[in-house]
Amino acid sequence: MLAEITQWIIFTVGEWGYTGIFIMMAIESSFIPFPSEVVMVPAGYLCYKGQMSLPLVLISGFAGSMIGAWVNYFLAMSLGRKFLYAYGTYFFMKPELLKKIELFFKAHGAVSTFSGRLIPGIRQLISIPAGFAKMPLGLFSLYTFLGAGLWSSALVFLGYFMGEKEELIKSYVHELVWAALALVLMIVAVYIYLQKRSKKTQ
Repeated sequence: MLAEITQWIIFTVGEWGYTGIFIMMAIESSFIPFPSEVVMVPAGYLCYKGQMSLPLVLISGFAGSMIGAWVNYFLAMSLGRKFLYAYGTYFFMKPELLKKIELFFKAHGAVSTFSGRLIPGIRQLISIPAGFAKMPLGLFSLYTFLGAGLWSSALVFLGYFMGEKEELIKSYVHELVWAALALVLMIVAVYIYLQKRSKKTQ
């Protein structure tokens, strides 16, 4: 089943080209769960075969990721705030809790956005609290770009350097996920250390 889906993705990306990569990564980065590895790894493979341009694949993937993230961000900023403050109590989210979430993200939004983009299952959702907390758009865009860019680049180069070794690609994707999680833990640990050190010096 996975092999058939992968072949379909390769065919679709090959047919739609960079527009296909852009659309699929926009979907992956928005509120619709869609694994980015089934798009960017085959795209890297097509670069390896010389059928696509590596720089254009990266640009298409980055642009799609940003569009999807902005969709979540603006929806959460406009509709999400009104809805949760009006009906959040029915979902066990009282105004006091919403305020705490908002304050937390205002204080730690940068590291949360960057590290969240590296965690499977979280990367699509991290834009929602950012929009809810009205994180500055420029700051949100910067750290979203850095996080999404790092993850997408890793997937593209995995497909590029592994070539046709499908079994190796599958195992390396799992290793890449664990490496991303380890990186996130390191970032959080360093961030907490710097925060504590900053408080001591004040």
